[in-house]
Amino acid sequence: MPRLLISCGEASGDLYAAELVRHLRERVPDLDVLGLGGDRLQAQGASLFAHVRDLAVVGLLEVLSHLRALRAVFERVVAEAERHPPDAAVLIDYPDFNLRLARALSRRGVPVIYYVSPQVWAWRRGRLRAIRDTVRRMLVIFPFEEAIYREAGVPVTFVGHPLVSLVPAGASVDGLRRELGLDPARPVVALLPGSRTKEVAHNLPPITEAVRLLAARRPDLQFVAAVAPSLDPEAIRRALEGLPVTIVHDRTHAALSAATAAVVASGTATVEAALLGAPMVVVYRISPWSYRLGRRLVRVPYYAMVNLIAGRRVVPELMQSDFTGERVAAEVLALVDETPQRAAVQAGLAEVRDKLGAGGASGRAADVVATFLTGKTLTDDGFHETVSGNF
Repeated sequence: MPRLLISCGEASGDLYAAELVRHLRERVPDLDVLGLGGDRLQAQGASLFAHVRDLAVVGLLEVLSHLRALRAVFERVVAEAERHPPDAAVLIDYPDFNLRLARALSRRGVPVIYYVSPQVWAWRRGRLRAIRDTVRRMLVIFPFEEAIYREAGVPVTFVGHPLVSLVPAGASVDGLRRELGLDPARPVVALLPGSRTKEVAHNLPPITEAVRLLAARRPDLQFVAAVAPSLDPEAIRRALEGLPVTIVHDRTHAALSAATAAVVASGTATVEAALLGAPMVVVYRISPWSYRLGRRLVRVPYYAMVNLIAGRRVVPELMQSDFTGERVAAEVLALVDETPQRAAVQAGLAEVRDKLGAGGASGRAADVVATFLTGKTLTDDGFHETVSGNF
């Protein structure tokens, strides 16, 4: 029975892992899966050592405070790999943990496939050397990443973004608003404060202030907060108590599809919003010390993924001290009506959707992983080369 180790430490990684395993089971029906993930991966039959809700940490200083717990998880995974070596390991994003795991697994002879690249194009480009030494195949989801790894001598395959297939399109806006308990005739502002407890704690206060300001200035606005599946909706409800906000759990796509405009924490949700065509304000805040430490290392002109994909400022982004209730309210007001700014954002999001390409990323990634599990050579014309050629 082929054995696959998967490691992901965040909600988005759990989603990608679950879809990967679903497609893999079509190719390798007797597959045994174990590792780190969340509810979605577990629903695909994986045995979990730890859950993403206990692994997702944001900020350099926050990571330090969780080192002991993360080290215990790390040692458990490595010990299991030594007792019962997997035929391959798929590591999904979560680089501070997964790059160390890649080194440990590689030393023990486990082939490592890395799915969803660390952001080496943004910071810590020196990681490319470690990746070249430990990763047998990098599966990238953004087209500009492929050249970076080829130039660094890392075997790489661009599979596309898995969200292109996972984000539904074409739903009735009026129908979704009714389904969410909203008035179809009034504009809707979706609120996505993040998928990790710590980031929500930083992001929610200025979002809450923005809701107060917007509700006072535009009583016609409706607000819907989309709570990620990894979070407790009751905690969000308590934080927003007294405000005119409808709270929905694990309904991110519905909330974004129903929205006239959205306030979205920087991360995977911004790509989901782009695919659904939701004009957004991208926001983010971490602890001041983590920001000061991290800012010195970042080498990109934008924070928002949609702006990086477009290569220009498509959506407004408010980070750290710029992320205030007043600033958020002002940006939202420019997007909820048919303004030139809204039209420009919509055009930019359409450009981003085009750059993300066609669907099928999870299936293409499964084709690559299956070659490690079965020993077969991949000859799919959709790849730039046969996958086994650089192993």
